[in-house]
Amino acid sequence: MSSAVHLVTVQTAAGHRTEVVLRRYVRPELNADEPDLAEREARALRVVEAIEVPTPRLLALDPTGAEVGVPALLMTRLPGRVDWWPRDLERWLRRLAEVLPRIHAGPPPPGALPVYEPYEQPSYEPPPWARSPQTWERAVELALGPAPDLPAVLVQRGFHPGNVLWRYRRVSGVVDWQAASNGPAVVDVAHCRANLLAFDRSVAERFTTLWEQVSGDRFHPWADLVTIVGFFDDLRSGWGSERYLVEDLLVDAVAELDARP
Repeated sequence: MSSAVHLVTVQTAAGHRTEVVLRRYVRPELNADEPDLAEREARALRVVEAIEVPTPRLLALDPTGAEVGVPALLMTRLPGRVDWWPRDLERWLRRLAEVLPRIHAGPPPPGALPVYEPYEQPSYEPPPWARSPQTWERAVELALGPAPDLPAVLVQRGFHPGNVLWRYRRVSGVVDWQAASNGPAVVDVAHCRANLLAFDRSVAERFTTLWEQVSGDRFHPWADLVTIVGFFDDLRSGWGSERYLVEDLLVDAVAELDARP
């Protein structure tokens, strides 16, 4: 969605071969809006070297495109593959949930990463397919209002099955750290919940329950709300059949937040 990703095989003079990953930020409109994307991801990769989850290691950086033509970074390749169709759904969800406390084990070094803020949208008009436009409008009010007082930790901010690698039915790594931030742990849970709606609502809720069990924390509905409002631009043009499940999440989050004192 944001870059071109290449597998590069490097061979030394002695004949030794290794595979690395080159990520090139090739979208002109994205580079115009966020010219420091490659540099931000490089900073994040340096930060996550300290966590207990396999992550790519930074090898080289071209922040402005002076060498490669576009902003780019070179990193190690992690073993494994993405798995969207697990044989054992319960075990798959549990292992997904178990990754997050290891990412969230502590806050990043001061100033190393940006502070979490909801993604700004070109428009906050409810999607044309919305069944309850008033709820979407209320969601925007809540999302742009004061955030709850939640502890800030390292958040991946794009945590979902498409960014998790598996090998021998175990998590072998987490990739795509360009949006890593200092923010509430529940925003990673909410991002994954929204993506798990591709299965159904019960799968998203089971993942949340498993995360609560392994983390000892409680999910906060504010995270669903700011995550979905951050998807407004994409949701306006569709999102397939699960868009109504997204709206159901939003309706429930607004109702729960409005019911709180």
